[in-house]
Amino acid sequence: MLLIPAIDLKEGKCVRLKQGLMEEATVFSDSPAQMAEHWVKQGARRLHLVDLDGAFAGKPKNYEIIKEILNTVGSSIPVQLGGGIRDLDIIEAYLEIGLTDVIIGTAAVKDPLFVREACKAFPKHIIVGLDAKEGMVAIDGWAKVTEHNVIDLGKRFADDGINSIIYTDIGRDGMMSGINIDATVKLAQGTGLPIIASGGLTNLDDIRALVVVEDQGVTGAITGRAIYEGSIDFAQAQQLADELKK
Repeated sequence: MLLIPAIDLKEGKCVRLKQGLMEEATVFSDSPAQMAEHWVKQGARRLHLVDLDGAFAGKPKNYEIIKEILNTVGSSIPVQLGGGIRDLDIIEAYLEIGLTDVIIGTAAVKDPLFVREACKAFPKHIIVGLDAKEGMVAIDGWAKVTEHNVIDLGKRFADDGINSIIYTDIGRDGMMSGINIDATVKLAQGTGLPIIASGGLTNLDDIRALVVVEDQGVTGAITGRAIYEGSIDFAQAQQLADELKK
């Protein structure tokens, strides 16, 4: 079970939101690059970046900060990014500066064929991000809930060649209320794709619960507020996850 620290970017700072609300942002660092370096030193084996401004604007807004992060951690670990990725040129630009994977969220919902095109152009570098509230997919920085069921939509991408799906339960994101294990497992079973859980990771009990379902397709979990506020010690949590699978 891979634990992935999240670095959410808003106006050049590292923040965390509650339920995706921009007005509910808590600033945790004025230097996202230093924060990235910190998590690498804590044993992170992958980083998750989100351009929050880009997600709302529909185009990259924190490009220079992202570049600084990549320059800081170098090629030591893979780095994935979501937020404002709407066309192939943006994907190419990000991959050229060192990103390992890009996450297509809103664009995947509005134009599923874009995912297929991206996978053909950049094989093995595309992740789809599906954010849902009560099982229904949300887009545009979670500002709009659609009529798409998350499992039905996820099935569309099963044959496109994406690496995985990042599944976020909006109702739990930033609320420290625990991972929605059942919904995450159902998505893995329904799509046959590796699923990275996101939203609500709170304590070591969540880690134990995630490890139990790893064999069912839940391969990782993104952690944000818990490691910033200290309810989880990242290094300890990753060590526990590793030991439980021995």
